[in-house]
Amino acid sequence: MQFESLNLIDPILKALKEEGYSTPTPIQAQAIPQILSGKDLLGCAQTGTGKTAAFAIPILQLAVQNHPNEKKRKIRALIVTPTRELAIQIDESFKAYGRYTGLKAAVIFGGVNAKPQIDTLRAGVDILVATPGRLLDLMNQGCLSLSDVKYFVLDEADRMLDMGFIHDIRRLLAVLPAKRQSLFFSATMPPEIVKLSGTILNQPARVTVTPVSSTADIINQQIYFVDKGNKNALLVHLLQSDKIRTVLVFSRTKHGADKVVKVLRRYNITAEAIHGNKAQNARQNALNNFKSQVTRVLVATDIAARGIDVDELEHVINFDLPNVPETYVHRIGRTGRAGAKGTAISFCDGEEKAYLRDIEKLIAKRIPVVEEHPFPMAEGEITPQKTTPQRSSVSAKQKGGHPNPPKAVVQKKIITRGHASR
Repeated sequence: MQFESLNLIDPILKALKEEGYSTPTPIQAQAIPQILSGKDLLGCAQTGTGKTAAFAIPILQLAVQNHPNEKKRKIRALIVTPTRELAIQIDESFKAYGRYTGLKAAVIFGGVNAKPQIDTLRAGVDILVATPGRLLDLMNQGCLSLSDVKYFVLDEADRMLDMGFIHDIRRLLAVLPAKRQSLFFSATMPPEIVKLSGTILNQPARVTVTPVSSTADIINQQIYFVDKGNKNALLVHLLQSDKIRTVLVFSRTKHGADKVVKVLRRYNITAEAIHGNKAQNARQNALNNFKSQVTRVLVATDIAARGIDVDELEHVINFDLPNVPETYVHRIGRTGRAGAKGTAISFCDGEEKAYLRDIEKLIAKRIPVVEEHPFPMAEGEITPQKTTPQRSSVSAKQKGGHPNPPKAVVQKKIITRGHASR
């Protein structure tokens, strides 16, 4: 199937061609016709499936085809998403796909001066992408009206729940026009999310793409058992491999992310952190540096990483394993996108074995263990088992590497170890 077969208008097809898109992803092929027909939609899909284009493309087309002849632009499409990074990504997508439509898209989010955003809104906007807090704030100040919204998208609903935004969403729903087309996306469907979708949608079409476990099937996953105190040294060791061009590293805490960056910089590895304590401008600059490969390593917390969309990102490292197994799948889903190859490396210390068991239960598979590396877990932590060993390649000349890695970084034969005692 090609995009031409989806009955899209020429301005959008032209933009898609310039973006290098010819074949829709499964969610795009299923969702676009449903949305163009005017139906509400319930989508169970996670980031990396092409979800943004699945709703952006048909919304742009509907907005063009139903364009009222009015002098001032009014907000006719509203997309609400949990994080600033994701809001920026969605806004960029609307502007890319809609560059020849004549429509104007804008984004608003907290953490920055509101005045430029208010000025943009007063000048007139057709499509607004927003985070809940800033949206309600500006609405309460009388800086925007939602009375003309015809298309409403609630994206990453499960993350909204995790971040405590559900009350804000309910307040928002109370002021939106009852007559509208609504699209609801969530990577998971816990009972609270199912209940919320029932209050938003009217006889929706349903699209389910890439169940939570199948993302893990297309990504090369590896586990390194390592004592907590040796994680930094193991990370530096791995980054000396010329196979790792750029990598997104996940830390469980903001403080932990900052500590990892300090260690990497000590070994001349370009690294930046992105988390909630960073100013919005700093976060966006770090993301831009990472995308352009000025920065080799981006260290992120889970909430800050939501919405990070980097083309051809081949490596993700879980410096800390998450205590929620679904979060692991979201993390590794940053790589291996749109059919590209991806590798997810995870460090597991003694305290994280229970997390690993939960992850493997969710994805219904055992993650292969890298048996030989310079920082094996202490005796007694892992029960030996027979597994084919793998050896990490090392190149001290790798860009961003260091000729003098941590003292203990030496190649040596390690007794084969597995993870039978998890």
